[in-house]
Amino acid sequence: MNNRGYTRRTILRTGVAAGGTLALPGLLSRRSYAQAETIRIGFVSPRTGPVAAFGASDDYVLKQVREVIGVGIEINGRTYPVEIITKDTQSNPNRAAEVVNQLMLEDQVDLMLASSTADTTNPVADQCELNEIPCISTDTPWDGHFFGRGGDPSTGFDWTYHFFWGASQLVNCYTSLWDQLPTNKKVGVLWSNDSDGVPLSNDTTGLPPLFAKNGYEVIDAGFHQPLSDDFSAQIAKLKAAEVDIVSGVFLPPDFTTFWIQAAQQGFRPKAATVAKALLFPSAVETLGSNGNGVSSEVWWSPDHPYTSGLTGINSADLARGYEAMSGQQWIQPTGYKHALLEVAIDVLKRSDNPKDKGAVRDAIRKTNYRSIVGPISWASGPVKNACQTPLVGGQWLAGSDGRFDLVICENSSAPEIAVQKAFAAL
Repeated sequence: MNNRGYTRRTILRTGVAAGGTLALPGLLSRRSYAQAETIRIGFVSPRTGPVAAFGASDDYVLKQVREVIGVGIEINGRTYPVEIITKDTQSNPNRAAEVVNQLMLEDQVDLMLASSTADTTNPVADQCELNEIPCISTDTPWDGHFFGRGGDPSTGFDWTYHFFWGASQLVNCYTSLWDQLPTNKKVGVLWSNDSDGVPLSNDTTGLPPLFAKNGYEVIDAGFHQPLSDDFSAQIAKLKAAEVDIVSGVFLPPDFTTFWIQAAQQGFRPKAATVAKALLFPSAVETLGSNGNGVSSEVWWSPDHPYTSGLTGINSADLARGYEAMSGQQWIQPTGYKHALLEVAIDVLKRSDNPKDKGAVRDAIRKTNYRSIVGPISWASGPVKNACQTPLVGGQWLAGSDGRFDLVICENSSAPEIAVQKAFAAL
């Protein structure tokens, strides 16, 4: 996909609400003096709305990075101050498109960063591609991001680059969990009718054909609208098919509703392993005792053996630091938010001129970096604009302290991440 015929001037200016701005220490008072050479980074993430949990650790991560950068970064013998301008998408794709336009047109950012579900990463990347702004994104399955934007593997995109795991990795970790149980290998799937659920439900590039390839029969209970309040029809279908496993894509409140109604209707599969909904301890806690044993993919954890190339912090200390600052349990997006900023700084340092957008884009393409979520490089695909990161599978178990802990139960595609416990039936 090539939109070089368009320029930044092709976007109509739209009125948008201002987002927060995080500047590095001392930069705001010097802005009039150093304005021409200040590097501006846009940072787009959901901080409010249904998926606000994905942005809960943003401030913590930004503080970590600010402290390391200090007064700026050195590039070709010059020290460039750095300003990070944050925008809240409010968990709304239309809002994401609005704030990215503001960052491009009003804030004149040199590099755009986006994270946390396709409702953010896809509209942000689309606008950046259209207007030739270098963009790095994460925290959306790479295939949902790439194909959800109409990506063609033979050509790819020019300005937008993404790192995260993909559908095949997700299925491999899910089935590696389920293979540890005696089941009838019938998996019932439900899909959130949104920018994450739709691409992952695709019968060609999504999860169903991969489940079948791994020996599982798929019983598709169809789409549900986000924030649905009645799953009776889907539960009846899954019970009639006698499925032993439930999977698919849910928003956290939707899975809570589904799982409570399933218990009320006497439906208790041997495994419930779903994407998106069970990433956060707060989501599992809402299930009460019914949360014990539900399972999910594990993108990042305190037990991942990776260290930041920027700050030198390891995964365990990054997680502990968040818990100390917030008073809350560690959350998976923390590692990826940190990695996103790590990669951004690495790219800018390697660019011949950080104020030249083409030079920044070229530096992205040449990335070969070891981050706190693992190695990041766009040189080896799986498509031109996507880099796969490690993924393992885990299970939420109730601890003696009353909280749920996410325990790693399979590492088939990332053996460097240690298994902590065998997978158990619900």
